[in-house]
Amino acid sequence: MAPKILIADDHSMIRKGLKLNMQLTMGFTDIHEVGSCNELMRELVKNKYTHLVLDIILTDGSTLEVIPNIRRLYPALQILIFSMQPAEIYGEALKQYGITYYLSKTVGEEEMTQILQKFLHNEAPLRPVMSKQKENPFTALAPRELEILHYVLKGMGTKDIAENLNLKMNTISTIKNRIFEKTNASNIKELMELATLYSVNY
Repeated sequence: MAPKILIADDHSMIRKGLKLNMQLTMGFTDIHEVGSCNELMRELVKNKYTHLVLDIILTDGSTLEVIPNIRRLYPALQILIFSMQPAEIYGEALKQYGITYYLSKTVGEEEMTQILQKFLHNEAPLRPVMSKQKENPFTALAPRELEILHYVLKGMGTKDIAENLNLKMNTISTIKNRIFEKTNASNIKELMELATLYSVNY
């Protein structure tokens, strides 16, 4: 059966570029695209996809918020993360959901095509792409902590984060404290400086 592919990215030019590459270079034709988490979940309900190319950050939030539901509802769906975010930070969290394909947006066209070809033909990755780097303070964060980190770095307060994620304020406060402890950041300014240093986008 030919792959039915969904691209979820918040930049339309990246979506169109990927789609064109898959069509012209690889010969795939059944390709669709969305730009937000809401659109992604609606599209997965409407159509049965075999492969999902997914960015970490979409227009309405982090996809870490929806990946658990996607895995529960569509366990056979193959997922590749295509992101500017460093693989070593999100790799461990994503492995919990059986996601082993992580493609950086900074790779060259030839390498990108090779990795996408293997992914879309359900072959094993060329090499392990999710090694931890102990010196990186963000690699110790759990999936929920990475979700909260995204909103903290955007400057959202505890109340707004709690409402956004439908969690209690004390839960958010506890997780925020763990983030500061694990990254050894004393305040939000230090946390943002660390995020910039380690290329954690927000």
